[in-house]
Amino acid sequence: MHIILAIDSFKGCLTSEEVEAIFAQALTARGATVRSLPMSDGGEGMLEAFISALHGQIVPAEVHDPLMRPLLASYGIAPDGTAVIETAKACGLTLMTPEERNPLIATTYGVGELIAHALRRGCKKFIIGLGGSGTSDAGKGMLQALTDSFAPHGTIHDVLSRETAGCQFTLASDVRNPLCGREGAAFIFAPQKGATPQMVEELDRRARQFADSSARLMGKDASTQPGAGAAGGLGYAFMQYFNATAQSGADLLLDLTAFDQQLEQADLVITGEGHADRQTLMGKLPERILQRTRKHHVPVWLVAGQTDDTEELIAAGFSRVDKLTPEGMNLQEAIKPETTRQNIFRWIDRHF
Repeated sequence: MHIILAIDSFKGCLTSEEVEAIFAQALTARGATVRSLPMSDGGEGMLEAFISALHGQIVPAEVHDPLMRPLLASYGIAPDGTAVIETAKACGLTLMTPEERNPLIATTYGVGELIAHALRRGCKKFIIGLGGSGTSDAGKGMLQALTDSFAPHGTIHDVLSRETAGCQFTLASDVRNPLCGREGAAFIFAPQKGATPQMVEELDRRARQFADSSARLMGKDASTQPGAGAAGGLGYAFMQYFNATAQSGADLLLDLTAFDQQLEQADLVITGEGHADRQTLMGKLPERILQRTRKHHVPVWLVAGQTDDTEELIAAGFSRVDKLTPEGMNLQEAIKPETTRQNIFRWIDRHF
């Protein structure tokens, strides 16, 4: 039996590669032929998944975290010189304790430093993952870091005309929100990052003000483009200043791994994530995999740490929807890596 593993990370527990390694070990022991494809939709684990697909290398870089503290972060470079940047490595929510989270002061400065590091190494193509941010500065910090790095006595225009001229930026993100308004970055995402209602209003005001001044500066306005609100408006800064294009992170990675061609040899695809529910059907990785496998009539099993809305997921086309966590097990126990490993082995024992 030929099985493709295309499983997203179990957030807070195991990376995509770690989850798939456990599945592969158990399935191979039962005689299956397994192909593991580390997965990400642009959020947590994006860097490792994309660099694995591109056969690239991880590069360390000294930058600043969202509170401007020194941080050793990393990004990736593919053999063709494409830089892969997971923005959460420099501005992620998990880089701050719950008490430290304040999107009024958290900055994307470190993201700009990662880009500057890659530019100095000759990178001209960039894949930017926008998930997991702890910021809502509309990318102003990122632009400031690039200005400080290349034109400390000039403006962002100097950077655009010299350092990033001819560069191509692709945003890996499934977020479709605009920058401002009730569906924008501040109102939809900032509360998850520690913002009070008053902070949300102020963040949205700042974003509108920045968009207005940027439109006058650049002669265009990207603030209403789908995805401009991703990563607290970081998507907007890339679109407005670097003409970046947004693409489903899941689809981008599936294309890079030649997923569709590999389906021709597959008998089964196993996909999954930490928690599967009806939101899974809103363009998340398992849903994108389901849409692609339909053309090849390959069954897809959805396996998650926890599941809700199982009937809806089955109705959408998954051949099987299972949760790994036994009834009655609390979340703190369930997300321990060793517990998850045991739960995966138990699940495979039952079904293979």
